[in-house]
Amino acid sequence: MHHLQGMKVTTRRYLYDITEADKLIGSHLYRPPHGIMRWKQAKAIKDHYNIIMYDLVSRDYSRKLTPEQVLDNVKRYARNGSIIVFHDSIKASANMRYAMPKAIEWLMAKGYEFRTLPME
Repeated sequence: MHHLQGMKVTTRRYLYDITEADKLIGSHLYRPPHGIMRWKQAKAIKDHYNIIMYDLVSRDYSRKLTPEQVLDNVKRYARNGSIIVFHDSIKASANMRYAMPKAIEWLMAKGYEFRTLPME
């Protein structure tokens, strides 16, 4: 499984990668890497997965940002209905471990609520 950009690979390769990942993950939710894919890919995916787009990338993966700057990104751009992306990777670990809990605390203090996404 990879973090494939749909625009850079064939639809067949893209779908194969998703199917292989699903064997491990087992979710009907799908977030396209980099937030982009081909229309043909989206059409093929939507029969099996609920495609979830996002509007705020914390940029926790950036080695140019401090954990505090990652938190500031969330504070600056969060709005009602936001879907915020944090990454569970080694590269993002230090920033994510600092910023995510503080972002949750800040969002809750501002009156935001968290809800689960529908699985269908």
